[in-house]
Parts: sequence; structure tokens; C-alpha cells
Amino acid sequence: MSVEFLLNGEIIKVTGVSSTRTLLDYLRETRNLTGTKEGCNEGDCGACTVMISDGKTHRAMNACILFLPQLHGKSVRTVEGVATGNTPHPVQQAMVDKHGSQCGFCTPGFIMSMTCAHTNGATDYDTQLAGNLCRCTGYAPIIRAAVAAEKTNKPAWLGEDAKALAALKTKAIHPESSNDLAKWYEANPDGTLIGGATDVGLWVTKKLARLDSVCFISQIEDMRQIEHTDAGLRIGASVTIEELRDAITPLYPDFAEMLRRFASTQIRNAATIGGNIANGSPIGDGPPALIALGATLTLRKGSVRREILLQDYFVAYGKQDRAKGEFVESIFIPAQSDRLKCYKLTKRFDQDISAVLGCYNIYVENGKVTCCAIAYGGMAATPKRASNVEAALLGQAWTKETITAALPAFAVDFTPMSDMRASKEYRLKAAQNMLQRYFLEDTQNTPRVLEPS
Repeated sequence: MSVEFLLNGEIIKVTGVSSTRTLLDYLRETRNLTGTKEGCNEGDCGACTVMISDGKTHRAMNACILFLPQLHGKSVRTVEGVATGNTPHPVQQAMVDKHGSQCGFCTPGFIMSMTCAHTNGATDYDTQLAGNLCRCTGYAPIIRAAVAAEKTNKPAWLGEDAKALAALKTKAIHPESSNDLAKWYEANPDGTLIGGATDVGLWVTKKLARLDSVCFISQIEDMRQIEHTDAGLRIGASVTIEELRDAITPLYPDFAEMLRRFASTQIRNAATIGGNIANGSPIGDGPPALIALGATLTLRKGSVRREILLQDYFVAYGKQDRAKGEFVESIFIPAQSDRLKCYKLTKRFDQDISAVLGCYNIYVENGKVTCCAIAYGGMAATPKRASNVEAALLGQAWTKETITAALPAFAVDFTPMSDMRASKEYRLKAAQNMLQRYFLEDTQNTPRVLEPS
């Protein structure tokens, strides 16, 4: 496999390396670009942040869990490549002026996240920098530096990179369509499909796994589409979490807000909604909301497609209704009015796995519950609907008394476990409280208070 991309404006061609060699290792060990740091090596700390561009979009991403084939045909900028000659990037100069660096280890990652924000005109720094950790607790001067750089000019190399990418003639190393993927996966049913590598990347960096037969699917164009129709929203499996968040913000703003807390900007820019579903995690944040919205999956093996409700895809812990050689091609959300609320409970606000995630989609007509879908993550071995709670609400008056009477049904629906994130008793109580919160916000028109990140 030959991988070709731009690195700080230079055309790079990499051959004869493992398909799971990370960008971080390549930068530091092969290119001697040691400004990009290894901190956690699992996409949490942001010390390895780089900017990945396709000529139009510019995204902050974690080099430690990016594999080289994911960069094919793209542009990579590291902290060494953002200055123009001897003139620092405006973000770099602002970090000097505002004393934004303390020990300095995390500084390159912050600069790259801030460079992406500067390039994209993003000023919500609580969100943009949530994936960069500073152990010296130097966030205040870093934020001041970001603000100081806001109105400065963008560097000329952005346009130069775009021109160079347009002229770069690369041969495809990935399947170019879902048809190509279907053929490959049917012939290689034991192979590993890699979307954003935010999960698989840790198999390599933490478990030291060897993956001999892999297929990168994040650049398959027809699986990266989001289609709005009167019937609903069809989302390709290779759509990133950040792209999904942008698409659903006007439709289901509470779902979009939950996805802001799904993970850092760097992870949301890489992780795909298909991967979030296909790995079958009981604490994946996407499935409960999608289940509550009545989403269906299109699964494909070869030329054969089948559709199932997302809630039926999860069979048991580590087991999904998916045959060998079959993959998630798309997700469909039927059109509906917005009644969805999502409550993500974690020990810390940003970048934390849910202890409990509750999603509620309850319709009330003439004072009675006419339809309801309630789904949870973190309460069972799979994402699961609260069917007995739903039965206790359906057809009943939408009152506090009905809610109170339904609460014991949680213990019938769920037998949660105790672990480092929460005890089983805490999880059960939290799930009950979330339903009560939904009722109060709905009936008292209580404005949703979004906790600061």
C-alpha cells in the first residue's frame, strides 16, 4: 500500500509500512517532528493534536490514533508547520504574548486546536479546547490567547495547501463505494473495518493488536452522505459524529447538545456514527437517542440489504444481529416533531463515558400519553428500551402521579451493575430521576440549563 499526502506543505509518499502505523509514530520516529507529543496515546489528552484538511474542511484530530492510510489524499499540518517563514502563526504569537505556556508539554496540541478554531472562525473555546488537557491548570491565559488571535489574518499556506491537494493525483487505496466495500467484506469476512479508528486505534496502541486484514471506510463517499427527505433523515454509516451533530441541531437540538459531550472535538471529527453503533457498546451514546427516535439500520452483505429496528440490532453483551461479511450501511430516522430529551450523567462534564444516559421521546395529546419511547445506555448489557416503564405511562394522564406510579417499573426493566462509574443503586435512582426531570421540563416549560463545560 502506498499512502500519499501533504505534510506541512510537502508531498509525502509512504510505502512499505504497516497499515496500522499511527501518524504520531510516523511524525516522531520517521520525520523527527517531535513537537507533536505522546501523552495518553488513546485520544484523550490532545497533546498530539494535528490539523487534517481536505482542501475545504479543516479538522483538529488526534495523531496517536490516526493510521497513515486515513491521511491518503489529505493535508497534515503539525505545530512545526503553522508559521509562515520566520513569522509565527497568530495563535503562536498570542500564546507568547498572553503567557499561555507553562511546562509546555501540552502547548503544541493547544496551538493546533486553536489554529483549527482560528481557521474555521470558531470562538466557542470551551468546546474547541475540551479535548486538550493542561496539567499545569493554565487554561485562563490559553483562552486569552485564543481570543487575542481571533481577528488576525489567516496564513497564506491554507490556500497553498488547497491548490496542492487539488493537483495531487492519488490512486484510491480504499473502497470507493459501498458496492466495493460489500465485495471486499464478503470476500474477507474476518477483516476489520476501520472508520474513524477511535476504537480500533486503542486496540493497536494499548492492546498492541496486530490487524492483518483491514479496510478503511471513512472516505467512501456514498456512505458519508446525509439525506433529508419528507420521510426522515438517512445518515451514511461513515458520517462523523461532528457532521451528524451539525445535521441534527435544527431537528433535535437536545440530541445535538448531548453529542457535544460525546467526546472532544478531535474525537468527534474522527468517530463515525456507524462505528458507534456497530461496536455494540452498552455505553455508546448514539444508540439510546436513535432508539428513542425509532431509528432503523440498513445492513448489507454483498448485494443483499435488510432493514431492522436499531433496538433489535443489540442482542446481548458483545453480540449483535449482524452476520459475517455484513456491515452497517446507513441509519434512518423517521420524520417527527421534536419531543426528544437526552440526559448524559458523568463524573466530569467533558470527555467522560456515561454512567447513565437516558433518552426520552414522549408524545402527549389531550393530557394523555399517546406514544412513548424511552431508551438507556449504561443500565444493561446493551442499549435498551424501558418497555415496562413505557407500558406504565402509555394511555395514562400526563401527571406527576402517573410518573410516580411508573417509577417501580425501572427495577423490572433493568438490573444495572456496579462499577467504577456508579453503583447499581445510583444508576437505578438516576434513571428514575431523569424521567421526573423530563416531566418537569415538559409540563413547567422549564428552560433547559446546559451545564458549562
